[in-house]
Amino acid sequence: MQVLAPAPNTVYRVRVAVPVYLYDCFDYSLSFEQYQQAQIGARVAISFGRQNLIGVITDKLAPDAPLDPSIKLKAITELLDDQAILDGKVLSLLTWASQYYQFPIGEVIQSALPALLRQGKPYNLLARTWKLLDDDAESKIKRSERQQEAYKVLKLHPSGTAENLLNLAGVETATLKALEKKGICECVLDAQDFSPMPVSMAQMPLTANPDQKKAIETILKARKRYQAILLDGLTGSGKTEVYLQVMQEVLKQGKQVLVLVPEIGLTPQTISRFQSRFHCNIALLHSGLNDSKRLQAWQAAQTGKASIILGTRSAIFTPLPNLGLIVLDEEHDLSFKQQEGFRYHARDIALYRGHLEQCPVVLGSATPSIDSYALVQNGKMSCLELNQRAGSALMPKIHILDLKVAQKQHGISQMLLDEMKKRLDKKEQVLVFLNRRGYAPVLICESCAWQAKCPHCDANFTVHRTPYQHLHCHHCGTIHRMPSHCPQCSHTELKSIGMGTAKVEDSLNELFPDYDVIRVDRDSTSRVGSWQKIYDKIQKSEPAILLGTQMLAKGHHFPYVTLVAILDIDSGLLSVDFRATERTAQLVVQVAGRAGRGERKGDVYLQTLRPEHPLLNTLVQEDYRQFAKQTLKERQAALMPPFRYAALIRCESKDQKLNTDFLQQHAQLLRQNSEHSVDIWGPIPAPMERKAGRYQSHMVLLSADRARLHFYIRHWWLNMLHQKPSTMKLSLDIDPQELS
Repeated sequence: MQVLAPAPNTVYRVRVAVPVYLYDCFDYSLSFEQYQQAQIGARVAISFGRQNLIGVITDKLAPDAPLDPSIKLKAITELLDDQAILDGKVLSLLTWASQYYQFPIGEVIQSALPALLRQGKPYNLLARTWKLLDDDAESKIKRSERQQEAYKVLKLHPSGTAENLLNLAGVETATLKALEKKGICECVLDAQDFSPMPVSMAQMPLTANPDQKKAIETILKARKRYQAILLDGLTGSGKTEVYLQVMQEVLKQGKQVLVLVPEIGLTPQTISRFQSRFHCNIALLHSGLNDSKRLQAWQAAQTGKASIILGTRSAIFTPLPNLGLIVLDEEHDLSFKQQEGFRYHARDIALYRGHLEQCPVVLGSATPSIDSYALVQNGKMSCLELNQRAGSALMPKIHILDLKVAQKQHGISQMLLDEMKKRLDKKEQVLVFLNRRGYAPVLICESCAWQAKCPHCDANFTVHRTPYQHLHCHHCGTIHRMPSHCPQCSHTELKSIGMGTAKVEDSLNELFPDYDVIRVDRDSTSRVGSWQKIYDKIQKSEPAILLGTQMLAKGHHFPYVTLVAILDIDSGLLSVDFRATERTAQLVVQVAGRAGRGERKGDVYLQTLRPEHPLLNTLVQEDYRQFAKQTLKERQAALMPPFRYAALIRCESKDQKLNTDFLQQHAQLLRQNSEHSVDIWGPIPAPMERKAGRYQSHMVLLSADRARLHFYIRHWWLNMLHQKPSTMKLSLDIDPQELS
């Protein structure tokens, strides 16, 4: 290979994506040696204004590219990587995402990197290996069960075990450090081994039913090209089994599989299913990991060591050298949409990535989103149905209870209580669903009707009783102490109205004193490992009442639940958002799907004040697919998404008039520029006008032509950002999922 000599007076340049809120990349100069070494997709340290930042090279400019001599370029501070850490395909994906969601490229690239790499830490982190020093230390650790467990695992591997494998086996790093203090083991830092691990089967696959067989064969036919497939399977119809059997074939070819799940809560059960089926390296990527573990998992994926990558939405950007399949489980879930900053939707990014990588993308759900059904209708996605529950399980029957006429105790109808008692006596489990955490949503004075409202938001305080009595705003996080009397009329009788999960828990403990009530919501699962404990408890076949918010509705397998009760469905039927009915229907079907997954038949009870509501009747008499067909027709008639493309501008400041005037002025400009091909709604105050002491205003842009909408928005949005007052916050949400 011929080594080029530097040409005299040539300025060598690279283009760098800098993590600042500006839409361009910036040119930096470097020496000839650095230029030769620099790789597109590697990190560089640079100075930008007064800051020292970490950027990523997006382009190497040719030495003879024209340069304006009046421009004085800054030199890069240093090259941080010898090799590219983001490959060409991932850079193309990030560039496309930055253009589509109209978000600065530097910020988008940052979101794809683990925190330690963003901070400029070296790529080659040393792996932590734990070795045993003392072979008979049983007497030193009599008092701690955890330490005994850890010691047993270490004894199995006398030559040493990597920390991340120990963590996967349930041994916490803190336990290992405690053993190290006692001189029982030590931590050794070794260079990491990134050589790919061979994949072998740990267990034979289950026999697939005809629907599953057809689905597996169809997906495997497309494994060498891009194909978007919607796996529309009833709850409990064995979607995971379809994924596993397709994965088996893809892994056999030495390819990697990327599996996305909506929430961390779903990862323990998914990982245990993967581990019991395949012997291979599984990388976990989610926000519950500390920075070094996250980087290790990311490196295992990026080097090809990990064969299965399991993560939440941000894992979609992980570099994978030999990707062969993308699976999005529970694709309808809102958690796949990022709700602040770079507002991408992991589903749409996954589809584009499948196209770049030329591999199939499988979207699985029992209640697919209306948007996915529209893609099937337009021929952009093929649909595979699973119509039979796995094994002998049958679909649960839905019953509607009219709250206007029912006898009630603590807000629960008597008929439902009787049914619950029957099930518990039979040693079965009952699941009670209520999407509202806390004790009660309103505190009111019985004498003058004063309500406890949050001083900073247009919302009521929620009453909480644990860990102590207090008022808590779920929107801005303000906490106030519980008042002893009414601040308006000094009356001492203050009453809490409505039901939150904590109040229902108290009522159920009172009504069913002999049975365990297990509450699952954000308050009870906030500690590390608490969800796992609860999950293990549920998996025992003892009678119990599970009570929870939507955390319980997602993809879990509870074999002993035979009755599901949904206490308050009305709030979802009466919302301002056009997608509210779709969400409510998904929720009912998903929650209902937790019943009757074992041998026993399941029933679902819905409490409502509107038993005649058409949505409920469609769900009871027909099914979700029928509801989806109706909804598609309604949306088409109303020209709402997915039949038109939407963008939502959110504007926030301390003065609502300032918001309205600013949005009004720019709406006018857009109307003129777009020759009225963009429909503009608003500006209107947001459904919750005041939040955390600031006023919110919205404006929705709609158009039947996606390309034109994006074209007109691009220049107009940059101009808007340029002109906004410094006290105002603006955000642009392309394809918004919530209009609140």
